[in-house]
Amino acid sequence: MLYKFFFLIVLLLTGIQNNPLLAQNMNTKGSATLNHIAVYVQDLQLSTHFYSNIIGLDTIPEPFHDGRHTWYKIGPQSQLHLIQGAGLQYQQNKNSHLCFSVPSVEDFVSTLKKNNIEFEDWAGEKNKITIRVDSVKQIYFKDPDGYWIEINNDRL
Repeated sequence: MLYKFFFLIVLLLTGIQNNPLLAQNMNTKGSATLNHIAVYVQDLQLSTHFYSNIIGLDTIPEPFHDGRHTWYKIGPQSQLHLIQGAGLQYQQNKNSHLCFSVPSVEDFVSTLKKNNIEFEDWAGEKNKITIRVDSVKQIYFKDPDGYWIEINNDRL
């Protein structure tokens, strides 16, 4: 009888570990996990268009329904929240940026060019792609509020 109980526990734990929907809320080390990133924007409609149609993120329901928020799923347990209401824009440093991975940097560059969005490599050279020492390709550009965005082809 006891072996059946242990067998059931092993099956249950194996099922949880192999099921991302069940395992996502289990944090066995007690460490912090990323929940969301909030970006304060001036024009929610413009930023929503940018993150939906240029970056290619999918919106998810947001609880406020006040016309001041757009939420996106950006990972298994992570979200990006756009929040309307930012005041003056400030010069942003490229070291502070959001990074998204895509299957093809070249295809993404085509999207930027079609939409007249300037991009550059890490050194700041316009219309160039950085190739890191680990062969990952990356480009940088700004969103409508001047926040830096990196796009790369990293295969995590």
